[in-house]
Amino acid sequence: MEPDSQISETDSKIPEIVNQTMELLIQSNDPCSKIQAAKDIRRLTKTSQKYRRHFSGAIQYLVSMLRSNSVEFNEASLLALLNLAVKDEKNKVKIVDAGALEPLICFLRSDSTTLREYATAALLTLSASAINKPTISSYGAIPLLVEILNDGSPQAKVDSVMTLYNLSTRRENLSIILSEKAISPLVNLLKSCKKSSKTTEKCSALIESLLAFDKGRSALTSEEGGVLAVVEVLENGSPQSRECAVGALLKMCESDRDRYREPILKEGVIPGLLELTVQGTPRSQAKARTLLQLLRDSPYPRSEFEAGMLENIVCDIVSQIDGEDRGGKAKKMLAEMVQVSMEQSLRHLQQRALVCTPTEMPLTKCRSKVSSK
Repeated sequence: MEPDSQISETDSKIPEIVNQTMELLIQSNDPCSKIQAAKDIRRLTKTSQKYRRHFSGAIQYLVSMLRSNSVEFNEASLLALLNLAVKDEKNKVKIVDAGALEPLICFLRSDSTTLREYATAALLTLSASAINKPTISSYGAIPLLVEILNDGSPQAKVDSVMTLYNLSTRRENLSIILSEKAISPLVNLLKSCKKSSKTTEKCSALIESLLAFDKGRSALTSEEGGVLAVVEVLENGSPQSRECAVGALLKMCESDRDRYREPILKEGVIPGLLELTVQGTPRSQAKARTLLQLLRDSPYPRSEFEAGMLENIVCDIVSQIDGEDRGGKAKKMLAEMVQVSMEQSLRHLQQRALVCTPTEMPLTKCRSKVSSK
C-alpha cells in the first residue's frame, strides 16, 4: 500500500508545480523569472509524459519567447519546447500551429552554433509528425538542413540527416533534397560515422531513396568514393543499413546495368554480396541475389579472368540460388564461397598495398583497381 500512497501524494503536487511555473511564465515581468520558468518546464518534462500534458498550455508563451532578441530567452524556450514535443504527437502539432517554424528557420541561419544545433534538434522532433512534414518543407527548411549537413557541427549534421530522412517520406521532398546537392555531404557523413550507427542507417536509407532518381545515381557515381562508401556499409553496417546499401546498388543496376555495373564491381562488392546471401535479412538476401544476377555478365572479356576468380564464383552461386534447393546444403556451399572470395580479395588487397606503399597511395584507391580484376 505504501507505494500507491506515495504515487498519489506525488501526483497531487503536479497541479501546484504547474500552476506556479505557468504563473511565472505568463504573468511575471521579470525576464529572469520567465527564463527560470522555461528551464523548469524543460526539467519537469524531460522524462515525464504526464508533465508534457500538463504544460501543453505553455507552448504559445514559449513560442513567443523564441521571437525575442535575447539569446538566453531563445535557448531556454527552445529546450523547453523540445522536451514538450518528445513522444507527444499533440504537442508536436501544437508547437507548429503556434508559429514556431518561422523563428526556428531563422535560427538555422544563425551565427550561433548552439542555436543552430537546438533548432535542428527541434525540427528533427517536430518532423517525426506526419502532419507537420508538409508545413516544415513549405517553410524552406530543406535547403538550410542540407547547408547544415555541409558545414554544421557534428551533432547538427546528425540531426540534420535524421530530419531530412523524416521529410523524405514525402516523395515531393526528395526532388528538393536532390536539387540542393545533398548526395555529396551524405557521402561524407557516411564515410565519417560508425557503420553500425543509427546515423548510418538513416543516411543509407536516404541515399537509397534518392537513387530512385537518375540525378541521384549520377551524383553518387560522380562523387569521389561515393559508390565505395555504400559498398563499405553493405560490408560492415547494421542489418538495416546493409539492406539499404544493397537496395541502393540494386536500384543503380536495375536502372542501367551497363552504365553502373563497372563502377559497382570495381569497388569490390562481391564478398559483401556473397555474405549477405547467407547472413542478411530476408530482404537483403533477395536483393543481394538479384544484384549478383545483374553483375554476373561482366563487362570485361572472359580472358581477363583467371579460372576460379570472382566472376566464376558469382556465376556458380547464381545458378545454385536460382534453383529449387535452398536448404542447408546450399547454405553451406554459399558460406564456403564467401570464405574463398574474401580470402582472394584480401590477398589482392595486400599485394596491391605493397605496390602502393612507395607512393603512399590510399588503400581505398588501390582497392578500386584490385577488385575489378
